[in-house]
Amino acid sequence: MVGITSYGVYVPFNRLSRDEIAGTWDTASMGGEKAVANFDEDVITMAVAAARECIKKKELGEVDGLFLATTSSPYKEKLAASIVAAALDLSPSIRTADFTNSLRSGTIAMNSAIDAVKSGAARNIIVVAADCRLGVPQSGLEQIVGDGAAAVMIGDSGIIASIDGSYSLFNPSIDIWREEKDPFIRSWEERFVIVEGYQRYMKDSVSRLMKNCGVSSKDFSRVILYGPDERNQVTLAKILGFNSKQIQNTFFSQIGNLGNAAAMMMLAATFEDLEPGDKILFTNYGDGSDSFILSVTEEIKKVSKTGDIRSQLNFKRNISYGKYIKWRRLFELEEPRRPKPPTPSITCIWREQKKIFTLYGVRCKKCGTIQFPPQRVCVGCQTMDDFENYKLSDKVGKIFTLSVDYLARSLDPPTVFSSVDFEGGGRATFMMTDCDPSQVHIGMDVEMTFRKLYEEGRINNYYWKAKPLQRR
Repeated sequence: MVGITSYGVYVPFNRLSRDEIAGTWDTASMGGEKAVANFDEDVITMAVAAARECIKKKELGEVDGLFLATTSSPYKEKLAASIVAAALDLSPSIRTADFTNSLRSGTIAMNSAIDAVKSGAARNIIVVAADCRLGVPQSGLEQIVGDGAAAVMIGDSGIIASIDGSYSLFNPSIDIWREEKDPFIRSWEERFVIVEGYQRYMKDSVSRLMKNCGVSSKDFSRVILYGPDERNQVTLAKILGFNSKQIQNTFFSQIGNLGNAAAMMMLAATFEDLEPGDKILFTNYGDGSDSFILSVTEEIKKVSKTGDIRSQLNFKRNISYGKYIKWRRLFELEEPRRPKPPTPSITCIWREQKKIFTLYGVRCKKCGTIQFPPQRVCVGCQTMDDFENYKLSDKVGKIFTLSVDYLARSLDPPTVFSSVDFEGGGRATFMMTDCDPSQVHIGMDVEMTFRKLYEEGRINNYYWKAKPLQRR
């Protein structure tokens, strides 16, 4: 049997009200708000966060692969999945792949993972979908699109939802697109996009799958239909014969349309509510449609609800439209009157990759002192070159001391620097993120998060930051 064995989601801390957007341009508001990636976040960092939650929910052996699905990778030519895998401390010998260029990339990646596990080529593959798309300022898409990530584990044991059937269709028409050099997504006339694209292919995919599997609309406890917004999702559900109680919430009014992560986010939320024996219809759209029938198993009772979507929806900060355009560099703004950061050294990143990507320090084998960054001579007992690797990225800590810098070059000043004492030992200094500087204090509990320090020389410089511990 092949199915989903674990899941994880990530919703950014920041929210932008649609009233705020509409008020800026003197246009109509769709109501609600959307999730906005922080200035130090992108597809890679959000994918790491979602995949970490996925791994936390299940005791795993070897992970055989990691597939990243997105339309908004920070690199046009660079395997983004390799950075995600490195941050997760996965084996360098696993399969990694980027699935791109379609909003359906997440379920295309799922089908590839299912095939790999069915064939025996792999036993556990993480599929993580993330997007951070931009709508043209003043357009409806600007209010619609949000940022976020979701992940599922495809495996052959400990299955929480078996995959009983699937069906796929492709659509060569142009409805939603973005050219290589265009930062903004584009859309053709709405009626054409919805009627001849979305409704037609979603309806055909679902109808043919149900016919092939001998099931009807009343057999499903929950129906997950990707939708550009709630109105079109509900309309399609009615066309297919589903009632309102079966339809999974899109969270559109709270986080927006998350692109590749949208359908998988709804799937993860479904697992938090359903019981063994419940049947799920899971359908995604983007240049065609992928549909799946899943059955929830007894294993769902063993999965921790830690990091569930509801707790992340409530953990938020509202930002202004001015801050949003500053973070996204939508307009040319005056650069801070500070020296530019140095171009990251590719040689140093290669040499220090265990420290940079996975936050490995060392523990002295003689006295047990934990040290970061890694040393050759122990600060505790002065023993030389007698250490073992010690990972800090999965440890919580407390702020020992801190400083607030109002003059640092930053897109979100002031910058908080904190010295963190880790649970179990070790102390190191990190920037803080996702926090209110006025609320940061000595003794605050923090956790580590993978973020982008800055971009210079067309190289993204990633590292770890501390953020207030989110109680789940």
